[in-house]
Amino acid sequence: MTLDVFGFRALWSPYFFIAVVLFTISYFVLTIKYRYLFKESKPLTFSQGMLFISAMILLYVIKGSPLDLMGHIMFYAHMIQMAFLYLLIPPILIVAIPAWVWQKIWSVRFLKGLFTFFTKPLLALILFNGMFSLYHMPLIFDLVKTDMWLHAAYTSVLFLFSLFMWWPLLNKIEKLQTLSGLKKVAYIFASGVLLTPACALIIFNDQPMYAAYSDPEAWMEAMQLCVPAGTLANLNINGPEMFASMSLLHDQQLGGVLMKIIQEVIYGAMLARVFYEWYRSDQKEAEEQQVSHLDPYSIK
Repeated sequence: MTLDVFGFRALWSPYFFIAVVLFTISYFVLTIKYRYLFKESKPLTFSQGMLFISAMILLYVIKGSPLDLMGHIMFYAHMIQMAFLYLLIPPILIVAIPAWVWQKIWSVRFLKGLFTFFTKPLLALILFNGMFSLYHMPLIFDLVKTDMWLHAAYTSVLFLFSLFMWWPLLNKIEKLQTLSGLKKVAYIFASGVLLTPACALIIFNDQPMYAAYSDPEAWMEAMQLCVPAGTLANLNINGPEMFASMSLLHDQQLGGVLMKIIQEVIYGAMLARVFYEWYRSDQKEAEEQQVSHLDPYSIK
C-alpha cells in the first residue's frame, strides 16, 4: 500500500505549515520592521535570514511532510527525524537568531534564571543525552508514542534541552560564553559518547524492541498522532508491514545506524568549525602581538 491512502492532511500537515509560515513572518517582522524598538539591535544579515529560512524548511520537512507519517510506520524514518530535529535544527536556530534578540530574552528575569541554570555545560549535556536515551527505552517510547499530549510535551521539552545543549558551543553573547578552544572539543566528544549507548542498544538488539511498530493495536494508537481517527477507521490496515519492505528488526537496526552516522557527520562538522574558530583566534592574537612589538608608541 502507498501513503496516499492516509489523505492530504496526514501527508502534508497544512496546519503545521501555516504555523511555520507565520513563525517565519514574525521573525522577519521583528528583526527588520520593528528592530528600531530595541536600542541595541543590529541589522539582520543575509546569512542569518537564510539560515532561519533553512531551519524552517527543515522543520516542516521533518514534522510536516510525508516523512513525519513515515516516522510512525518505519523506525528508521523516526530516527532520521530525531537526528535532524535535535542535532541540526537547534544549532542553526541559535546562529540564525541575532545576538540582540537573545540578549533581550536573557533580560527577562525568569528566562534569565532558566537559561543560566540549564545551559551550564555539564548539566546541559546530561539532561539532553539522558532524556534522549530514556525516550528510546521501550517502555517510555511506547507510552509516549501512543499518547498525543504526552508525545507533544516530551518532544517539546527534549527540543528545549537540545537548544540548551548547543548553546554553550554557539552563543555569540560574550559575557555568556562558558566554553572556548579545547573545552569545546571535549564538550562535543562527550556529547557523542553519551549518545552512543542508546544507538548501540538499538543496533545490537536481536529482537524488535517497540510495540508501537510491532503490535497492531499499539501501532494504530501511534498512528492517531498524525492521521485523523476518522480516516484510520475507514482504512483496512492492521500494521506497518503493509507499507514496509523490510523486517522489523532490520528496520530497527537501520534506524540506529542512521542515527549514529548523522550524529557523527554533524558533530564532525561542528568540530571543524570549532578548530577553525580556534585557529582564527590564535592567528588574530599573534598578529596583535606582532603589531604591538613593532609599534614604537607601545614601548614605555
